[in-house]
Amino acid sequence: MARVAFIGLGNMGGGMAANLAKAGHDVRAFDLSADALDRAKKAGCLPVAGAAEAVEGAEAIITMLPAGQHVAQVYAEAVFGKAEPGAILIDCSTIDVATARQLASDAQAKGLEAVDAPVSGGIAAANGGTLTFMVGGTEAGFAAAQPFLEDMGKAVIHAGASGAGQAVKMCNNLILAGTMIATCEGFALAEKLGLDPQVFYDISSKATGQSWSMTSYCPLPGVGPESPADRDYQGGFAAALMLKDLRLAMAAAAEAGANLPLGTRATELYEAFAAEHGNLDFSAIIKTSQGKS
Repeated sequence: MARVAFIGLGNMGGGMAANLAKAGHDVRAFDLSADALDRAKKAGCLPVAGAAEAVEGAEAIITMLPAGQHVAQVYAEAVFGKAEPGAILIDCSTIDVATARQLASDAQAKGLEAVDAPVSGGIAAANGGTLTFMVGGTEAGFAAAQPFLEDMGKAVIHAGASGAGQAVKMCNNLILAGTMIATCEGFALAEKLGLDPQVFYDISSKATGQSWSMTSYCPLPGVGPESPADRDYQGGFAAALMLKDLRLAMAAAAEAGANLPLGTRATELYEAFAAEHGNLDFSAIIKTSQGKS
């Protein structure tokens, strides 16, 4: 087993670090939150006082942070110049492609391998060790990162060169946002037309309206497998985070010259919803279709 630095112990990072410790790794964990550090300690990690202390002697350095600027700051202040030769840098945050590519280039200039490895699956998958990782980087970087990612997930897929992991993540969540809105509107209309929600689900989930948003993450409580809707839309994937990912996708689309009319409208809907309910799960946007937001 290896010594691992884990920086960023939020809703996702906390469970991920815990699974690395469970797999037998020596996890040196850091977060600005004392509560997060306490939870990490209870999960078998060793809390440290700073990111640089976590990085010292680590064979793998994993970051799970809010945005590209935070990852760049941690790399500049605590990773570059302090990481051991041969250490693999794994950023699991969801950030913009340009920053991911720049950090990989900066790492290479310092003799280090860095990969972008954003995740899909949400908090439950982070806690359960069943995340999907989409990885951008060199073949050597992917090979070095893969064993650590496999201890936190069910699928680890090499998407391509540096930045490819982030590109896949934003395209995937663009699709997810659209299908969730469509699913919410379908259920809202079914209710207005007097249909039994369970009967509608039983039919549509076996017909062409079926999607992951319906059959794995139904936005209506009491229908389908348990989801955040059954917990008053608490936990899961916050609407504010979905909005963040949509904004990244729209920025990338503008740069690439891609026309995304549905993505544009989905972003507008989540901007309006997150302004009032950003802490709720993104499936709570069904309240908009129901006229409750």
